Amino acid sequence: MISLLEFRIEFGSLLILRYFHASSGLLARRKNEEESGLKLRDKEKPKGKFSKREKKSEPPVEARYVPKLKKTSKSLQEKTVEIFDGMTIVELAKRTGEHVAALQDILINVGESVGSEFDPLSIDIAELIAMEVGASVKRIHTSEGAQILPRPPVVTVMGHVDHGKTSLLDALRQTSVAAKEAGGITQHLGAFVVSMPSGASITFLDTPGHAAFSAMRARGAAVTDIVVLVVAADDGVMPQTLEAVAHAKAANVPIVVAVNKCDKPAANAERVKIQLASEGLLLEEMGGDIQVVEVSAIKKTGLDNLEEALLLQAELMNLKSRVDGPAQAYVVEARLDKGRGPLATAIVKAGTLVCGQHVVVGSEWGRIRAIRDMMGTLTERATPAMPVEIEGLKGLPMAGDDIIVVQSEERARMLSAGRKKKFEKDRLLKISDGAEALKELEEVPERAEMPIIVKGDVQGTVQAVTDALRTLNSPQVFVNVVHVGVGPVSQSDLDLAQACRACIVGFNVKSPPSSISLAATQANIKILMHRVIYHLLEDIGKMIVEKAPGTSETQVAGEAEILGIFEIKGRSKAKGGEVRIAGCRVTNGCVTKSATMRLLRSGEVVFEGPCASLKQETQDVEKVGKGNECGLVLCNCDNFQVGDIIQCLEQVIRKPKFISSESGAVRIEC
Repeated sequence: MISLLEFRIEFGSLLILRYFHASSGLLARRKNEEESGLKLRDKEKPKGKFSKREKKSEPPVEARYVPKLKKTSKSLQEKTVEIFDGMTIVELAKRTGEHVAALQDILINVGESVGSEFDPLSIDIAELIAMEVGASVKRIHTSEGAQILPRPPVVTVMGHVDHGKTSLLDALRQTSVAAKEAGGITQHLGAFVVSMPSGASITFLDTPGHAAFSAMRARGAAVTDIVVLVVAADDGVMPQTLEAVAHAKAANVPIVVAVNKCDKPAANAERVKIQLASEGLLLEEMGGDIQVVEVSAIKKTGLDNLEEALLLQAELMNLKSRVDGPAQAYVVEARLDKGRGPLATAIVKAGTLVCGQHVVVGSEWGRIRAIRDMMGTLTERATPAMPVEIEGLKGLPMAGDDIIVVQSEERARMLSAGRKKKFEKDRLLKISDGAEALKELEEVPERAEMPIIVKGDVQGTVQAVTDALRTLNSPQVFVNVVHVGVGPVSQSDLDLAQACRACIVGFNVKSPPSSISLAATQANIKILMHRVIYHLLEDIGKMIVEKAPGTSETQVAGEAEILGIFEIKGRSKAKGGEVRIAGCRVTNGCVTKSATMRLLRSGEVVFEGPCASLKQETQDVEKVGKGNECGLVLCNCDNFQVGDIIQCLEQVIRKPKFISSESGAVRIEC
């Protein structure tokens, strides 16, 4: 028998051991959860008689571990995260590499209720969270029984300016778009559906060929399945041909080459093929997989072969898309209509876009009020590979924005607000990153500024013109685009131009009313209206050259060789009444008295300074030309010898050069 005291001691020891065992297990679990970014939940706390004591030992709420968002890595920015409707926060955390608690904090910030990490999320909320941590997202459809059907290929026509891209498309669809374009050149993206004689349909994107629209071609390649590279048989591979190839390769899109203008006497299709092969394109007839078709848009020859090549390429790609469910679509172009408001031309890649749906387009939102096909006919829905124009957005989206279908207006507003917040953060980040560069620009001496206001017919054109104008920056003149907008030149544009002394550039828009034109003339504001991009760049380039202050350069205006040295006494007070005169012959250019002189001996500079006296025979002169002899006295220098060279230096103001090529390329060289 043990005594009561011994029993109490043994029982107390047991309690202490159990307490420390439970506490150590709890601390170990909490440490593991902290490392994985999870907060300890009440349901996971140990049950029993020690739960209250354990609760007392927990740190206060403000002292608990709260995980922070990791800095978005470059790998995450480049990674595409697949999201779907009904995914949980845990699943999203695994795909993005972020902590669960950090993603829950984002939900709180956007006003969403936070439940369990295993509660399902709507696809809109999942996308917003993924975007907030800097990941690119791709929506996937996970519903069983989804209807997957073949779809028409989306074909982008690319190539150099004036190689016949739009004329070729006209020949395929038997219309006359090229005649309506300014200068026969396409100025913005167009999307068309062409029904082939075989009964197959192909969606074509016609992209501008001028170098200024490089970004627009890039957006075309981003939504396309096949690229038709048009090369003129009489012109060959040109710089913008290679640019188009680069865009297609970057988008990992197969290429079909159409050698156009084969009807011309100077056509040489074989030369074109050799040039393409030298640029790394593996043509089919040379053992590669790139098809080459010889066509003539004017004579309408070879079109059947081109159709067959496109359909064969599409068949090899086995193009199929989900037909049911929310649409996955992209904006090709956007414009502002005076009566209908913001309009967006879009290509549906998957699902079905239905009239009346709430959508988020980039950072804008709205309810689709009307859908029109490319013939302008109203339709209720748009299926994959179908280009349409949608109406009902609250603001003007950017070309290249994705279109997201949401369940309600509240969802659309919330997602739009979240995206605008993110875009504003990115904009401020770019501003902060560029602050140092901007400071360097401000420190450049004598750098003039040319403020410009850009107005265009559609958003994509405005972007392309703005980017092209900024390429004309030079060390002497900084092109500052102070405002861009879609629509005609208005009175507010004139007021802004007057305030900042800007030039107004209108591209593909109507001429301003006579009242605005008169006010601009009175205020000395220049308004440039153009429909062809390189004509606009030429005018701006000439204005830059006129405005540039120029740079000062030292040039050798003349050279003289010292043939003899003469000393004249009684003339100089500083040198004890003795002056040394260099007897010279001018061997090159002209020697001027007012210029700076440089004394060279064996190629080394001995002296550089002003000229005190210049005489020819006995007469004081201002300049002496080549082949003549003269006497020359330098200020504060008489250390010259026979055979030395005296150079006459002059300051020259050099203006930048304006260069324009036949292809429309414009640049400013200093």
